[in-house]
Amino acid sequence: MNTLRKQEILTVAELSQAIKQHLEMRFTSLAVQGEVSNLKEQSSGHFYFTLKDAEAQISAVLFKGNARGLTRIPKNGDRVVVKGEINVYAPRGNYQIIVRELSYAGVGELLLKLHEMKVKLQERGWFDKTRKKPLPKYPKTIGVVTSPTGSVIQDILHVLTRRLSKFHLILNPVKVQGEGAAAEIAQAIAQFNQFQLADILIIGRGGGSLEDLWAFNEEFVASAIFHSEIPIVCAVGHETDHCIADYVADLRAPTPSAAAEIITTEKAHQLHFLSQVQSRLENSVHLQLKAAKRQLDNFKRQPYFSSPYSFLAPHIQRLDDFNSDLSQAIKRLQEEKKLKLASVQKQIAIQNPKNQILAAKAKITSFDRALHNLLKQQLTSKHILCDPLAWQKKIDHCLLKGIGAKKEKLAQLIAHLKGIDPKNLLTKGFCILFDAQGTLIHSLGDLKPQGKVQLQLQGGKARLTVDEIYSEKREPSSSSNSL
Repeated sequence: MNTLRKQEILTVAELSQAIKQHLEMRFTSLAVQGEVSNLKEQSSGHFYFTLKDAEAQISAVLFKGNARGLTRIPKNGDRVVVKGEINVYAPRGNYQIIVRELSYAGVGELLLKLHEMKVKLQERGWFDKTRKKPLPKYPKTIGVVTSPTGSVIQDILHVLTRRLSKFHLILNPVKVQGEGAAAEIAQAIAQFNQFQLADILIIGRGGGSLEDLWAFNEEFVASAIFHSEIPIVCAVGHETDHCIADYVADLRAPTPSAAAEIITTEKAHQLHFLSQVQSRLENSVHLQLKAAKRQLDNFKRQPYFSSPYSFLAPHIQRLDDFNSDLSQAIKRLQEEKKLKLASVQKQIAIQNPKNQILAAKAKITSFDRALHNLLKQQLTSKHILCDPLAWQKKIDHCLLKGIGAKKEKLAQLIAHLKGIDPKNLLTKGFCILFDAQGTLIHSLGDLKPQGKVQLQLQGGKARLTVDEIYSEKREPSSSSNSL
C-alpha cells in the first residue's frame, strides 16, 4: 500500500504521450518486409493496411502524398518492403508504421534472372572488348531507336544542334517499356542494318526501375545489338543503371546526351579530354552528393523535418474517423424519416372519408342488432312478470313509442349519411373530377396541361381535356369546352 501511494499515477493521455515520444524517437528510420492485408483506401486518398508475416502483424499508413510516386497501388497478398518510421496514434492507443517508400519484393527474382543472363552471354563472348566495333569519327547519318514522346530524343537533338551545324538524324520510334517493347527494339535495329540507313546507332531511354528497364535485358535485344553491322552506342537509364544492352553494345554512354556528345567528337584526343573531365565531374558530384546525403540523412532522422505527416497523421486519421461516423449518422436519420413517413401515411388512410362512412355503417348495424336484442329481452321479462292480457295494450303502446323513437333516430342517421354522400351532392349541381385512371383529383397540383380527366355529373360522366390551369387570383385567358 505504501509503495502504491508513493508511485506516480499517470493519466492515459500522459502514458500514451510518453510511449509516443519514446517509440517515435527510437525508430525514426526502418525497413520492414511483409504481406499486405486488410487494405482500405479512404476517400481522402490515404491507404490503411496491415503488414504481416507468419508470426506477427503491424498496422501501416500510406498517406496520399507518399503514394503518388508508386508505379502501382499495392493489393492484398502483395509482398512488399516498406521504409518509414514508427508512429503512435493516441486516440486508439496503437502503434503503426508511417510508410515513406514502398517497393515490391519480387524485384529480387528479376535481379537473379539478370545475373543468369549476364553469365550466359558473357560465356558466349558477347561482352568481349575485342569484338567491339570502332565508332566512326565523323558520322553523316545518325540513327536513334527510342520513344518518340520521351525526353531522350529531345536531349539528343539539343546536343546535336549545339555541337553540329548540319546533321542527318533518322528516328525509328519504338516502345521502351512494357509488353512488346523488346521485340520493337530488336526489329528497329534489324531494319537499320537491312537497309543501311545510318553510320551509327543510339539506343536508349530515360531512367526507371528494374522492371521499367527490363526490355533492354532481353536476349533477342542483345542478339540484335551483337549481330548489328552498324556500331551501336547504348544510353539506357542513369549512370548507376546497368543492363545487358550496355555490355553488348560497342559503347555505353551514361546518358542519351552523353551519347550524342561522344559520337560527334572531332578528334581522338578530345575523347580522352572529355573522359578526364567527366571523371573529375563524377568524382566531384559523387563527393558532393555523398556529403549532401549525409546531411539529408541527419535531417531524415528527425521525424518533424522528414514529412508534414508527423504533425498531420493524428488529425488526418481523426478526420477519417469523423467521416465514417457522419456516414452512419446520416443512415440512421434516413431510417427515422422513413418510419415517420410510414406513420403519416397510415394516419391519412384512417382519416379517408370513405373509410369513415364504412365505419359509421358498421356502428349503425351493430346498434340496430343490440336494440332488437334488448327489446326482445324486455318483452320476455315483462311477459313473465305480468298478465299478458292485462298488460298487452300497455306493452304494445310502449313498444310502438320506443320503436318510433328509434326509427326516428335511425332516419336522422340515414339522412346524415345521405347528406355527406358525394353522389347526393351531384343532384345539387356539384360535380366530381377524376383523372384518366379514375383517381380522385384533390387540387390544381394534380392536373397537368393537356391532360385527360373525367367529370362525374348526375346521370353520367364526361371526358375532358385540360386546356389551361389557373388559380382563383387569375382570370381565364380563353373559353372553350375544355377544362
